[in-house]
Amino acid sequence: MMVLFFSCKKESYITSRDARLGISADTIKFDTVFTNTGSVTRSFIISNNNSQRLTLHSVKLSGGANSPFKININGMPNEANDIDIAANDSIYVFVSITVNPSNANLPFILSDSIAINYNGNTKYVQLRAYGQNAVFLNNAVITGNTTWSNSLPYVILGSIRVDNNATLTIPSGTKVFLHGNAPFIVDGTLIVSGTITNKVIFAGDRLDDPYNKLPSSWPGIYFRNNSKDNQIKFAVIKNAYDAIVVQQPSVNANPKLTLQQSIIDNAYDAGLLCINTYVQADNCLISNCGNNINIQLGGTYFFTNCTVAAYSNIYLAHSNPVLSLRDYAENAPPAYAALNANFTNCIFWGDESSVANEIITLKKGSNAFTVNLDHCLYKATNDPANVTLSSVIKNQDPSFDSIDATHLYYNFRITKNANAPGINKGIASIYTKDLDDNNRAVGITDIGCYEKQ
Repeated sequence: MMVLFFSCKKESYITSRDARLGISADTIKFDTVFTNTGSVTRSFIISNNNSQRLTLHSVKLSGGANSPFKININGMPNEANDIDIAANDSIYVFVSITVNPSNANLPFILSDSIAINYNGNTKYVQLRAYGQNAVFLNNAVITGNTTWSNSLPYVILGSIRVDNNATLTIPSGTKVFLHGNAPFIVDGTLIVSGTITNKVIFAGDRLDDPYNKLPSSWPGIYFRNNSKDNQIKFAVIKNAYDAIVVQQPSVNANPKLTLQQSIIDNAYDAGLLCINTYVQADNCLISNCGNNINIQLGGTYFFTNCTVAAYSNIYLAHSNPVLSLRDYAENAPPAYAALNANFTNCIFWGDESSVANEIITLKKGSNAFTVNLDHCLYKATNDPANVTLSSVIKNQDPSFDSIDATHLYYNFRITKNANAPGINKGIASIYTKDLDDNNRAVGITDIGCYEKQ
């Protein structure tokens, strides 16, 4: 009877939350860059590192039936429940994905996770694969003089950095998509050479709705201390945290950044953040950012025929002036520097929000503080301090063609209203083309980045 009793006794199970579960990988990466439709399979091991049996309540894909991934757990497809693993034993989980890289509806990065539930605990194994066909760069460093191709999009993972004394040229029609943790860092020189018909695009790598509309989808472009002679023409830079950050003075007599006929849109913090540097911009649109233009610690700036505007929507509230300038940085101890900023034929406007003054200037140091608004249109209850005003237009709605913040539609052209206050109210400049590459009127031009045709 004693022999019969022990031979029939069930093996005991460990039910404590402290049970030890081993997983051979925390992330499964499918590093194959697909050039045609194909399938890849990877695997990992789940181990019971205990002296008693362990039951996995469930192993399943978090994305369910809609996931691009498929799993197989000890012969059971996609989801398994109440899986027993003997003491000091293990099971295999196989993960597969089939990708058609020509499917433009796929994101560039496909992701999901496998949830493993046991004894009141949940552990996850992350899944990541490439979706669309692209050039994938992971923590890349550009050395020497390099010119990209526009035949495939570039997808940046981790980061990309243009090294000191290196020059990266990005030709017209190139699309650059950056992951959520991937800044574009420039220590050398960046030349962006878009055209009116083939702009260069910088955006987050999630192209599916609503992610393609979210601000802060990627960190932004950072021109650091030693960077020089950067040029951006006919580019669209959207959905970043700080779209463009330019810091420290030029190392030569040229602007550190020349920005021409480009659009910066939907940046969570700043569209253009300048810290004691030298920037020249013409015929640019900087729209719907947390802080459209934020200039700190002085520097030298020339903005001509630019439209700087912000309207609240479901993603960003317009709560800061569209232009702020100050001659200091709140360091420890604080620092101060001279400021020389010139704005010609520009619009500074915002919706009917809590922002009463769309331009603010803050002076704390004893250095020179020179700010000129020449033939500009702006909204303000109080004129900005320490600013020279010449032929300005104050508190007259610029009559943009169509603003529909509910549907995220913004057309900042001025073509419908022949009596719009900025038409023929500008002053002649060296720039003969507007943001649409249309000719500007000779002599007397319109205010803003678009010329009425």
